[in-house]
Amino acid sequence: MPRVAPEDIREFALENDQARLSFLNLGAIMRGWWVKRPEGDLPVVLGFDDPKDYLMDRCFLGAIVGRIANRTGAGRLELDGAIYALTTNEGAHHLHGGSGGLHARLWDVSRNKKANTLQFRYLSKHGEEGYPGQARFEVTVSLAGPVVTWEMTAQVDRPTPINLAQHNYYNLLGQGPIWSHALCLDANQSTPADEDMIPHGDIVDIADTGLDFSRPRSLENADPLHVGTDANYILSGGKAIELSAPNGLKLTMTTDQPCLQFYTAGALDQMPGAHPGQSIEPFHAVCLEPQAHPNAVNVPSFPPIIVTPDAPYRQTLSVEIS
Repeated sequence: MPRVAPEDIREFALENDQARLSFLNLGAIMRGWWVKRPEGDLPVVLGFDDPKDYLMDRCFLGAIVGRIANRTGAGRLELDGAIYALTTNEGAHHLHGGSGGLHARLWDVSRNKKANTLQFRYLSKHGEEGYPGQARFEVTVSLAGPVVTWEMTAQVDRPTPINLAQHNYYNLLGQGPIWSHALCLDANQSTPADEDMIPHGDIVDIADTGLDFSRPRSLENADPLHVGTDANYILSGGKAIELSAPNGLKLTMTTDQPCLQFYTAGALDQMPGAHPGQSIEPFHAVCLEPQAHPNAVNVPSFPPIIVTPDAPYRQTLSVEIS
């Protein structure tokens, strides 16, 4: 993992009359999102009050993760006849770009006050975390009304796989367990995984199962034993994602990605130092991570995630909370 000194971490803010956001140059992390309400600002994204605490985080709170989000089986990548060994940071497997992935790097940041945007830039060199080729990443984050939009791009100097994800942990109540939240997904299929959470190409229908959120359904109803969910969905045409809470707040997410990893944070480390009123512990947030098919580099039947100099990577993610 790259060494980052606490004094090198910088904080950047975006704000309007509906929301207040905090970002870090470390990992392009969203440190916090506060919705402005008559009774006071409500934190809806889990984060640390002290930015330096992110140096100890192993759960990717609020970060941009990659080059390849999710799990890559055995840290193995074959491309154009060559085999590349990616760093392994979850047992024998590669997770979210490795321990020194994009989440652990210092990004250059510039601000456009007029447009209310921040632009994050990072140059990933050939061989970083085992990946072939150089990749120049840019992530532009904008705030307009209650909507936050991430525009993610990557320019590469040779073919290489890229699959980014934004890794916020959401709690629309601001604190406490998330079982009273309700979820609705425009998805009828998922990609089941083995005991190590590695998909191998199967696609299954999920109608009338515990994973079916095609109509709004409380997380308590879907998982009454609180076992936890960490599942990848194949999104349908509309790609509509909605999360709501009893306090009246609703999250609406739109994405151009084909899949969504839904995670109820059952393995989230219990960590001190959260924003006032929050608690970082299992089942106190949900992750909604739009991305490409996981383990696609090892599953020929999944759509490829190889990016080339002539076909750069692009992803757009918009999230409204109001």
